[in-house]
Amino acid sequence: MRTLRGWVFDLDGTLTVAQHDFPAIRRELGIPPDEDILGHIARLPDTHRQDMSAQLDAIELRLAAGVQPAPGAADLIRHLHAQGVQLGILTRNLRSVAMASLEVIGVLDCFRTGDILGRNEALPKPDPDGIRQLLQAWRLQESQVVMVGDFRFDVETGRAAGCHTCLVHPQNSWPELADWHVPDCLALRARLGPSEPV
Repeated sequence: MRTLRGWVFDLDGTLTVAQHDFPAIRRELGIPPDEDILGHIARLPDTHRQDMSAQLDAIELRLAAGVQPAPGAADLIRHLHAQGVQLGILTRNLRSVAMASLEVIGVLDCFRTGDILGRNEALPKPDPDGIRQLLQAWRLQESQVVMVGDFRFDVETGRAAGCHTCLVHPQNSWPELADWHVPDCLALRARLGPSEPV
């Protein structure tokens, strides 16, 4: 893990405290409870899709105002940034929401804007498109990069891209998909050992 040269992070529930109440969002948008929100919106006719996308954007911008850092997240990102590794965000949210959240938790300066990929910059997870974009931009091989997240989509995305995967969640719910499992960012930071300049 310490030799990795690129780290791609999910945002909500990984670097920030999970705040998206997906059942409530589905109810607000009128989406059936068992459907993926972005998948449902993508299948709508153009006019309806644009309207519902705008409603979802407004919900996410509203939620961004109350974002809180996950324990240890800022220290983890600061440590990796000091090591000189490439850092990216791959989220199903808007890039603007991701940037606002990173600003609130105090690490926006550790990321290049072009390395923060939201649903308008890359196909939504679990499609590996976003990781492939970052690999190309960073000129790194799959074996040099890890996808870090708290949900099945995150580790599925890393697997599909051929990268390492790290699940950050109290339970190791998908052991077949995660190369590493840690309960939180504090534990992940501890695994990386003391800070040493590259």
